[in-house]
Amino acid sequence: MRKLFALVVIVGLTGTASAAVKTQVIDYKFDGITLKGFLAFDEAVKEKRPGILLVHEWWGLNDYAKKRAGMLAELGYVAFCADMYGDGKTTEHPKEAGAMATTVRKNVEVWRGRAEAALKLLKERPEVDAKKTAAIGYCFGGSTALQLALAGNDLSAVVSFHGALPTPSVDDAKKITCKVLICHGADDAFIPEENIKKFRSALDEAKVSYQFESYPDAVHSFTVKGIDDKGLKGIAYNEAADKKSWEQMQTLFKSVFGQK
Repeated sequence: MRKLFALVVIVGLTGTASAAVKTQVIDYKFDGITLKGFLAFDEAVKEKRPGILLVHEWWGLNDYAKKRAGMLAELGYVAFCADMYGDGKTTEHPKEAGAMATTVRKNVEVWRGRAEAALKLLKERPEVDAKKTAAIGYCFGGSTALQLALAGNDLSAVVSFHGALPTPSVDDAKKITCKVLICHGADDAFIPEENIKKFRSALDEAKVSYQFESYPDAVHSFTVKGIDDKGLKGIAYNEAADKKSWEQMQTLFKSVFGQK
C-alpha cells in the first residue's frame, strides 16, 4: 500500500531573474523517502493562479529544470519542480543518470507515486487554484508527466518535451482526462517510430484530445541550450524547436485555463 503525503518544510529562499519571483526549496515525502522539490512563484500576485508541475530530465532536479520553473513563474504561474530521485540528487554522467531513471521507472507505483506526491503539494499551495493545474516534463520528465495523465490524475493539460513515449493499452489511455501536447524531435533516434505509432494508436482509439508536434531537424534534448557541450551522440539544442514548443505550451495553457 502506498503511503503518500507531503510534508512541507521550507529550507531555502532565493530570488530569480525577476525581482518579484521567489523560489523555495521544499522537502516532502513519499513512502518514507525525502524528496526536495523546487517552487517558483511571483509573490507580487495576490490572487490564486494556475499551478504547473515540472518534472526534470534524467539528470535530476538540476539548474535547467529550475530555470524553466522561473520562466513559468514569470508567465504568471506557480511552478513546482518534482524531485523524482530523492534528496535532490543530480548527476552529469549519462550512465549514472540512466541508472537513476531506470530505478524509478521499473516500479510504476513508485514512479507515479513520487510524481503524485509533488502534484498534491502543488495543489495545496495557497497561491494555487487547485482546479487549474498542468504537468510538463523534459526527457524522463516528459514520460513522467504522461504517466500522471495515464493514472487519471485531475489535470487540465500535460506537455511532454522530447520525452520517451509509453505504449499504453486503450483502457489506460481512456483514463486520460486532460489535453495532451507532445513536443517531439523529428530526428530523435532515442524514440523508436514503432513506439510513436503504438502510443498514438492507443490515444486515437481512446479518443484522447492530444496534439503531436514533430519538429524538423530536431533531435533529443532540443530544448536544452548548451547540451551540445556534453558531446553525446543524438543530443543537440535546436533553437527553432525550443521556441516553437514553448509557444505551443503557452497557447495550450491559455486555452485550458481560460486566459486571454
